[in-house]
Amino acid sequence: MDIKKYLQRIGAQRVEADAGSPACTAETLRFLQRQHLLCVPFENLDIHWKRPISLDTDSFYRKIVGENRGGFCYELNGLFNVLLQELGYETKMVSARVGGEGNFSSEYDHMAIVVKAGDEEYLADVGFGDFIAEPLKLVLDIEQEDKTGTYRIGKTAYEGGEYFYVEKKAGDSWSGEYIFTAAARELSQYSGMCNFHQTSPESHFMKSKVCSLMTGAGRKTLTGDKFIETTNGERNETPVTSTEQFNEILKREFNIAPLN
Repeated sequence: MDIKKYLQRIGAQRVEADAGSPACTAETLRFLQRQHLLCVPFENLDIHWKRPISLDTDSFYRKIVGENRGGFCYELNGLFNVLLQELGYETKMVSARVGGEGNFSSEYDHMAIVVKAGDEEYLADVGFGDFIAEPLKLVLDIEQEDKTGTYRIGKTAYEGGEYFYVEKKAGDSWSGEYIFTAAARELSQYSGMCNFHQTSPESHFMKSKVCSLMTGAGRKTLTGDKFIETTNGERNETPVTSTEQFNEILKREFNIAPLN
């Protein structure tokens, strides 16, 4: 993996000269996550283009950096984890289960990253769509705010185990995002759920194409039947009625050339 090209891909060239453990600060970590989310979309297009997704960081690199593409959690966080390690951060991939209020998906349904920066640990995630813009401190029961909303991390028991629980504030209440354990995982351990998401009729990734990217003022998302732009809280939705229109928006808004 060419770290220089990866940093160029996410507009983070200034980090390159400072690579190494002395530069592994929380500020740099926040910058890297924000830039990644602004430059690399969350997308499941290969599933609908019948291109198998394998858990291999070389493949992730060729796709995300070489082909100017995005991916879903295993690809995005899998490659971001390697970048952070190459820059000198101490990291571990963790398994997350999506949901809330005691109803969660299977183990390895989502991959996130726990990163040590200075004397503190952070939850980093560039592969969960409309979620945190910056890493969350791995500190319990404090409200943490960024441009996407207000979050907190707690602890919960589920199926006999103890999990961290990430919630997002929704008005006066809280909505669950996912739970995760602190155990370090290997990339191969996600293979079962990675295959499920790209082959099972029960997978929500199989139901519709999606390509979504955080912007400086909001987010833009393309699905099989609509294009949504949210700018400073104002939502604009355009119907997508043909493959030709989908492909034109995909190229114009995300600089991704369609395969079909």
